[in-house]
Amino acid sequence: MAQPPVLLKDMKLLDVKLGQLPSWLAMRDFTPGGILGAIRRGYNRYYTKYIDVRKGGLGGISMVLAGYVVISYIWSYSHLKHERRRKYH
Repeated sequence: MAQPPVLLKDMKLLDVKLGQLPSWLAMRDFTPGGILGAIRRGYNRYYTKYIDVRKGGLGGISMVLAGYVVISYIWSYSHLKHERRRKYH
């Protein structure tokens, strides 16, 4: 038997077609509580998939470190941009 269609508000972002994207975005909760809930769900999903496992590896920790490196580069980019245009001679 065919499965019943999924409602647009219950679809994941990767399953939404391009024409449905504006109406899908309109159904999202952009209040501070909704954003905090989305961050909490994302953290719980990450924690249960990579950190809270029986036989862990370096995958979860290395992703956190890579994220830290990217964020610290973004924060210091304006300073680094001015440094590369200077001549040291």
